[in-house]
Amino acid sequence: MNMELMEYGAAAKLVNSYKINSIESKYVKNAQEALLFSKGKKIVLKVLSGKALHKSKMGLVKVGLENQKEMEAAFSDLSKKGKKFAPYKIIAQKMAPGGVEIIVGGRNDAQFGKMILLGLGGIYVETFRDFALRACPITRFDAKSMIAQLKSKKVVTYNGKMEAQLEELLLKTSKLLVATKLEELDLNPVIIREDGYDVVDIRVLR
Repeated sequence: MNMELMEYGAAAKLVNSYKINSIESKYVKNAQEALLFSKGKKIVLKVLSGKALHKSKMGLVKVGLENQKEMEAAFSDLSKKGKKFAPYKIIAQKMAPGGVEIIVGGRNDAQFGKMILLGLGGIYVETFRDFALRACPITRFDAKSMIAQLKSKKVVTYNGKMEAQLEELLLKTSKLLVATKLEELDLNPVIIREDGYDVVDIRVLR
C-alpha cells in the first residue's frame, strides 16, 4: 500500500482540532521571519522533509535560538543541509519547557484495526521498549491500564500529578484514530510536565 506523508501544517491542524496541544509553529523562509516569530523568546528551527525521519540525529534541528545572529547562522546551516532532503521546508517552533519525553502513536493494523501506543519518547522508545498497546476505541479504564503498564509510570506521570491529563491525551488520540482514515500517527516527542504537555513533533501517514 502506498502511503502519503501529510504536510506538517495540516497534521498539526488535525491534531489541534481534537484539542491535543501541539507546540506553536510556523514555516519560515528566512532568519528574519524566524526572529519575528520568536517575539524575543527562544525558539527551535527544524528541517521538515519526508526523506528525513530522524531530524535530530541528522543535525536538522537547532534549539535555543534567541537572537538574529544565532538565527541567521542556524537558518544558513539548515538550508545547506536541507538540500540533501529536497523538497524541504524550515519550520520555527516555540521552545517547550523541559519535561519527560513520551510518544503517543497509532497505526491501522491489517489484523486488529486501529491500534494506539503509549511509551517513553524520543530515542527511548527504541532503547528501552517501554510501551503499552491497545485496540481502539479505548475507554478511560484502558487509558489507565496503559499508563499503569509502563515501567516508567512514576516518571511520566510525575508521581501521579499528570495521570489525568495523560488519560485525556490517550482518549483524544483514540478518538482521532477512529474518526479518520489515517494509516499511522506519531506524536513524538510529547513533552510532559507537572502542569501540562506539548506535542513537539507530528508525523501522519494516510
